[in-house]
Amino acid sequence: MSRTVTADVDRHELRQIIAGLSEGVILVEPDQTIAYANEAALSMHGVESLAELGATVDAYRGRFALRYRNNRAPEPYPIERVVAGERFHDVIVEVRRSDQPEAEFVHSLRSLVATDREGRPSCLALIIKDVSDQFEAEERFEKTFNANPAPAVITRLSDLRHVKVNTGFLEMTGHIRDGVIGRSVYEVDVLAGARNRDLAISRLNEGGTIPQMEACLDLPGGGTRFVIVAGQPIEMGDEPCMLFTFADLDLRRKAETALRQSEERFAKAFRLTPVPTLLARLDGFTITGINEAFTRVFGHGEDRVVGRSPAETGLWVVETARERFEEAVRRSGFVPGQEVCLRHEDGSEMDCLVSAERVEIGEETFVLLVLQDITERKRSERELFQAVEAVMADTSWFSRGLIEKLANLRQPGDRGEEGTSPSLTVRERQILNLICAGLDDDAIARKLGLSRNTVRNHGAALYRKLGVHKRAEAVIWGRENGFPIQASGS
Repeated sequence: MSRTVTADVDRHELRQIIAGLSEGVILVEPDQTIAYANEAALSMHGVESLAELGATVDAYRGRFALRYRNNRAPEPYPIERVVAGERFHDVIVEVRRSDQPEAEFVHSLRSLVATDREGRPSCLALIIKDVSDQFEAEERFEKTFNANPAPAVITRLSDLRHVKVNTGFLEMTGHIRDGVIGRSVYEVDVLAGARNRDLAISRLNEGGTIPQMEACLDLPGGGTRFVIVAGQPIEMGDEPCMLFTFADLDLRRKAETALRQSEERFAKAFRLTPVPTLLARLDGFTITGINEAFTRVFGHGEDRVVGRSPAETGLWVVETARERFEEAVRRSGFVPGQEVCLRHEDGSEMDCLVSAERVEIGEETFVLLVLQDITERKRSERELFQAVEAVMADTSWFSRGLIEKLANLRQPGDRGEEGTSPSLTVRERQILNLICAGLDDDAIARKLGLSRNTVRNHGAALYRKLGVHKRAEAVIWGRENGFPIQASGS
């Protein structure tokens, strides 16, 4: 009798001790009766009383479905293993209430089997730790890791074996998952051919960060793959690991090779073209290259031109013409053949046609300028018309229009001289007349029976020839050069 009373007192004190523990504790009897469960154990099962938990092991089995992480049901249940006096620890199970399938928990279980002096079990307990948050976080990591397109492998530091691999790595290398998981870092060598392999191995053994470095991975089907690899220490659960991430260099190398070949072809064409050509940065028009034809025609060598702007070289005879030309390139990116006057190294002036277009080389924007010497052609034209004028000097029937054309042709191309009259087409003259009369593009289009876009195109060509940028400037030019102001209804 006294022994039973002592046992009851001891059991009461034990319950007081475990009542306030943060770990869940379930006490069971050898006859499979569940004698006690503290508040933590009840909460970890989503119940409020021992009756809801189950008075016996069989009742517990009926109310809670358990399964391992591999979806297999434990047989027998861990609580039954406790009754059998079995000692175990770190058993991970998912627990779901049969009447509330949405209520799910993840428990880490261990047994406590205490014996009396005679070696008989005196206390059988199932100790529970709720690890639901940890496994939810691991599930989120698992989903993110697998969904990440960047190739990655996770290696356990204790034995340097790969424990996780994502689809990105498998697709990049051609490995299959079973061919990577469980293999050592040397069997599936993620640091093969690393530029600083000794440092990487040292950091791996220390569990330290492995900086980015180029490596050349061996592929299972033969061949290699150039990558950038880096390692970052992480923990999975309580297990120290190394996260290896990779960037595929093959595509970048192919792109770099194609770019280099393209630049080589451009450089060869630039160097060998028979027309004088300059290459300049768009920002500031600093000249970065000239071809042999430029030196042959203009006399300037690389030492006199490269690294300087056209303004610094004095290549343009008329600075305002150069400024207008460069502004047109910045604005539109393309300027077709424009007549300008350029200066030879010896100081002589040359009539030229200059074309320019923006080009992208690497990540920089340049301007390609093509210069065509038309000095002889312009000289021949001027001599021809001088001869015509000399022969026809006394012919009063020579039309004013023809005289104006002769005068225009006699002028050197775009010397910036005052009074030079551009050659306008009939349509451009009509449009200039209507602009001076105050009509907008829509009204001009209706009056001439043209589309608005056609009027705008003619207007743009007109502005270029007049060297103006605004409608008001075109009106001023027209008035100063004798274009009549017509009434809007005429």
